[in-house]
Amino acid sequence: MIERTFEWRISDAAVPYETAVREMEARVAAIGDAGAPELVWLLEHPPLYTAGTSAQASDLLTPDRFPVYRTGRGGQFTYHGPGQRVAYVMLDLKRRGPDLRQFVADLEAWVIAALARFNVTGERREGRVGIWVDRGAGREDKIAAIGVRVRRWVSYHGVSINVEPELSHFDGIVPCGIDAAGPDGARYGVTSLVDLGHPVTMTDLDVALRDAFDEVFGEIADAA
Repeated sequence: MIERTFEWRISDAAVPYETAVREMEARVAAIGDAGAPELVWLLEHPPLYTAGTSAQASDLLTPDRFPVYRTGRGGQFTYHGPGQRVAYVMLDLKRRGPDLRQFVADLEAWVIAALARFNVTGERREGRVGIWVDRGAGREDKIAAIGVRVRRWVSYHGVSINVEPELSHFDGIVPCGIDAAGPDGARYGVTSLVDLGHPVTMTDLDVALRDAFDEVFGEIADAA
């Protein structure tokens, strides 16, 4: 058991992106400077696009559709909006293990384990960030995105999982730089739990994420 305080936070109302970044940065500083509790923050955003450090301008197909935020997380363009669960993960990697590659692998494993609770097989793909679902007949759809940043070995940003977002909102970008037509005739798209035929609620996913977290990151002592 990891002996440190830890907090789960769930925001019921949509959180503006600027507010979320401001609060994340404050908590990251507090964890690094004063040993504040680590935090996983579960929320939704209003419709928006974010551009990671590797984003290409040509991948923003409809720049006037939703607000666009430049962010310091890794990755390219992604969409956030209602019906998508965003999990911002603020962990002290100095104490857990200062290995960024392993941390990203653990985030992937966490999402995969949570999806498995709904009989959804999420998979990693070499050269493609995020978690993918094989739809058969050469089609693979992305169900979760991953983008992180680390400051003084405290993580922030995190993962987003599609529960029931408006999938057409992804049409305004090339998600994470992955074109719809891949090599050898492969086809790439975006999906959600509901699109896959699983009537999962946001609360259902929150429970699955919390249960799966302990499996991957180890048991923690909750903050009072």
